[in-house]
Amino acid sequence: MTNKVIIKSNKYGINLILDDQTPFPELLQIIADKFKESGSFFKDAQMAVSFEGRTLTPRQEQEIADTIMANSTIRIVSIIDSNKDLETLMKERVENYQEPRQYAQPSPYIPQDYPDMDIPPAADFYKGNLRSGQTLECASSVTLIGDVNPGATIISGGNIVVLGSLKGNACAGASGDENCFIFALDMRPIQLQIGDLIAKSPDKEKESGWGKKKTKEDNSKYSAKIAVVRDGYIGIEPMTKGCLDRL
Repeated sequence: MTNKVIIKSNKYGINLILDDQTPFPELLQIIADKFKESGSFFKDAQMAVSFEGRTLTPRQEQEIADTIMANSTIRIVSIIDSNKDLETLMKERVENYQEPRQYAQPSPYIPQDYPDMDIPPAADFYKGNLRSGQTLECASSVTLIGDVNPGATIISGGNIVVLGSLKGNACAGASGDENCFIFALDMRPIQLQIGDLIAKSPDKEKESGWGKKKTKEDNSKYSAKIAVVRDGYIGIEPMTKGCLDRL
C-alpha cells in the first residue's frame, strides 16, 4: 500500500482507508498531518467518519476522531461502520444530529511513539440540562454538568459522567466497549446501556428499584452512584474508593 492513510469524503462524511501494517501511533501522526494540510477544505463541517483496512478498538476510533478535530475545523458527530450505503447512513446521522447548547472543543490529542501505551482519548464537556426528546451523542467520553431528564438520551463512545440527575437514558461504550462506566450524582435512569448490554428500570415501583417513587422520606437516599459491567450484567454501585479501584 503506497499511501498508509487514504481519505475519501462525500458531502456528509469521511471514510479513512488505513494500512493494517503501520503502527497505530504512526497512523495518528499521518492523519494529523493530512488534516492540517487539507482541513480547511472542509471548513466548519459537521461530519460522520468511518474506517476501512484494519480492525480498530473503540478507543482507537475515538483517538482518530479526536485527532481529526484537533487538526482541522471539522466536527465529528458520529463514528459508523463502513458499508455499501455509507453515504446514506452518514447523511442520516449528520442531519439528525442535535447540537447541544454549549460545546467545548476536546483537548488536542498529541500522538506519542508508545504503541503499547493505553492513552485515554480526550473528553467532551457540556453544560445544561437535556430535556425530553433531546439526544446528546459524543464520540469520546463525556461529562455533562446538568440533568438528563426523562425522555432525554445521552450516548458516548466512552464513559459518561453526569454531574446532576440521570433520569433518562444513557449509553456508554456505544461502539461495543463493555469496560466503560456511567456515573451520576443522582442515579435514577429509565434505561442504561454499556457496550451491547442493556438494563431497564423495573416497570413497577419496587422498594429498591430505580423507578422508586420520590417521597419526602427517601429524598436523602439518592447519592452518587456508578453503573459498571460485572459478570456479564450491568450493576449500579455507590461511588466509593473501593469501586474506583476496581475500574
